[in-house]
Amino acid sequence: MSVRKKGQTEFVRWMGPLLDCLRALGGSARPKEVSNWIARELRLPPEITEATIKSGANRFHNQVQWARQYLVWEGLLDDSKRGVWTLSPLGWKTQIDDGIARTIFLERVKVSQSLRKESATGSVTSETTDSAPPEEVQELNLLEVLRTLPPFGFELICGRLLREHGFEDVEVTQRSRDGGIDGYGLLRLSPFVSLRVAFQAKRYRDVVSRSAVGEFRNALLGRAEKGVFITTGRFTVDAAAEAARDGVIPIELIDGEQLVELFQSAGIGVKPKTIYEVDHAFFDEFRRQAG
Repeated sequence: MSVRKKGQTEFVRWMGPLLDCLRALGGSARPKEVSNWIARELRLPPEITEATIKSGANRFHNQVQWARQYLVWEGLLDDSKRGVWTLSPLGWKTQIDDGIARTIFLERVKVSQSLRKESATGSVTSETTDSAPPEEVQELNLLEVLRTLPPFGFELICGRLLREHGFEDVEVTQRSRDGGIDGYGLLRLSPFVSLRVAFQAKRYRDVVSRSAVGEFRNALLGRAEKGVFITTGRFTVDAAAEAARDGVIPIELIDGEQLVELFQSAGIGVKPKTIYEVDHAFFDEFRRQAG
């Protein structure tokens, strides 16, 4: 399977698998779960799943997000709940192959071109889509802000985030004496059980390697019962495998996308904003009545 066919948009390839994924997972899933499922079921090679775009975001996941947006416009996905992709009744029974996916894309291009003739504003009019889908723009902006923070400032805000999500006694270590650990917190599981958790916070734009996760685990020995590795970048497949390795201190991995979701769910660093987006599927029925 080639990484990219010149002159063609990649995301049309993921429309059918995206619907298959949601059906397999019971009708809904979080965005990253969908991308991981498609990569696993189709056995996609690293040159596809680990490539990045100019912003530093994962290219494959970006394309899956665009596939999702087109399926929303087609009425195959329910767009009412942010952060969860859900099949509509039509989506449950619709099967999409490469030909149908291509037709969906070309029909939307026609609509966009028609709108451009009537308005000065544009939409997706070419087959090169390396930017963020509409609902992802805010997330990317927040991620860029986090990447501009100084190292210690980022560690402090990660400590704040942990506290907002239920951690107690959160402490950010002094920069000169952190020993590979940026902070600690107490996670109380019940009135009788609690865990001492250590975290590391790195403002990476690219990937976090397996060795970085391994070094963090070494720093945890004798100091914490669990680790949390937070980054504005993303983790390699090998890094994820190292974090989940049996028989050693477990480490939770929080990548840039999950980090944004955690800020949003805690309501810190963001302000709610209502945005109205054109529902193309609604108008399609009226376009068919033109004749």
